[in-house]
Amino acid sequence: MEFRHLRCFLVLAEELHFGRAARRLSMSQPPLSLNLQQLEASVGARLFTRSSKSVALTAAGLAFLPAARALVEQAAQAARLARDVGQGMAGSLTIGFAGTMLYSGLPAILARFQARHPRLRLLLRELASSEQLIELGRERLDIGFVHTTRVPAELSQILVSSQAFVGCLPAGHALAGRASLALAALQGEPFAVVSRAVSPDYHERILAMCAEAGFTPEIRCELRHWLSVVSLVAQGMGVALVPAALGRSAMAGAVFIPLDRPSAPYETHCLWKTARDNPALAAFVDAVRAAGAA
Repeated sequence: MEFRHLRCFLVLAEELHFGRAARRLSMSQPPLSLNLQQLEASVGARLFTRSSKSVALTAAGLAFLPAARALVEQAAQAARLARDVGQGMAGSLTIGFAGTMLYSGLPAILARFQARHPRLRLLLRELASSEQLIELGRERLDIGFVHTTRVPAELSQILVSSQAFVGCLPAGHALAGRASLALAALQGEPFAVVSRAVSPDYHERILAMCAEAGFTPEIRCELRHWLSVVSLVAQGMGVALVPAALGRSAMAGAVFIPLDRPSAPYETHCLWKTARDNPALAAFVDAVRAAGAA
């Protein structure tokens, strides 16, 4: 049984006239009759009764009709889906991100992209930068937003944002009301930081900033997520240096104070595997570029 057989069957079932059915199918009557004979042989039952004056569906033909319609529609749907996926209009994208991206433009990028591509399913995974690099390499992520410059050669990248570090203090801290903060003023304070294993670049960056200010920070807590760092500070359990965007978290109990001297920026890069041939991925990369240019 072939789909051409089913199409011939369905058109003849609608027309109940060989001449009209043949014209709709852009064929002559002999090939139409041959297709129907082959279908009946495949089904093992007569589907039409024929006379010189009329054509009618048999009981078997009437029973076969809804299933034949469903098969042809399923084939058409499969073809449409394949075409849309091939054009980047359907399917799914798995996107990795570090938590600070929730405050650095990712929600807006996702909202605009989803409005333009409503049939694409976006799957989000919050992962550390090091974890994203592994998942991108294994093609379990289509795209990632990371905070590292240690990027394998097979990955392409776009700089998404660059921001300063700020001091994060408990609201009740003696320095919390200052307009700007000298980093050296935090000497001797208990620090909360993102773990070296999770984000080695920025763990080391914080240590270097403190060293430039003349002290080694007293690290009391190493955490997996920046928001966990802010939460711990908000509960009065330490101080921290965090990306400025986290000030938008508006977490009660924490205050964010600019440093009195500029620091090396906290950068976010969008990464994807260069060799991936995925129209949906290409469309998303274009959306990221457009957001950066806006």
